Amino acid sequence: MTPQVHIIKHPLVQHKLTLMRRKDTSTKSFRQLVHELSALLAYEVTREMPMQEVEIETPLERTTGRVIDGKKIVLASILRAGNGFLDGMLEVLPSARVGHIGLFRDPQTLQAVEYYFKMPSGMEERDVIVLDPMLATGNSAVAAVNRLKACHPRSLRFVCLVTCPEGIATFHKHHPDVPIYTPAVDRGLNDHGYIVPGLGDAGDRIFGTK
Repeated sequence: MTPQVHIIKHPLVQHKLTLMRRKDTSTKSFRQLVHELSALLAYEVTREMPMQEVEIETPLERTTGRVIDGKKIVLASILRAGNGFLDGMLEVLPSARVGHIGLFRDPQTLQAVEYYFKMPSGMEERDVIVLDPMLATGNSAVAAVNRLKACHPRSLRFVCLVTCPEGIATFHKHHPDVPIYTPAVDRGLNDHGYIVPGLGDAGDRIFGTK
């Protein structure tokens, strides 16, 4: 695995992911687990964020403290499943701005088709965390980061629940500079472009649409 792939092995992360993989996990439980897991992933993905010192006044005296440098972080959700990440991430990063990228996968070509794109202003001074539960073929992730790079953000990170060697290879062929954060690199893709063993369609399981 390359240094640009960060596998998050924390026991709580791995435990919750295993519960999510079970086919008999209910929509309510799956949604709650995504919420809890995304908060844990937010902690890990921000570990290397740049810091700056600021002067503050405590109840007793003036001192200096450290805060995240730059403008507010942007959570860029790849619709629709990426929205399942947002609530948990925003609990840890409550002042983050939120952007949306609407993409769907053409069932014949497996290529990403964009239908919506909206980001905050001042992206040049912002650090972007791209959210999508599954990095499968990699086509949607590549298309999303292509659009985001056109906004010239200060940095980009990609976060997913599960990926596979094919998705990583496709993504880093186009964006070798963007690190991937994930709890799991699964065996591969099946004939329909789904990760196996995987956890099924994350969007359907989050929103109860199947």
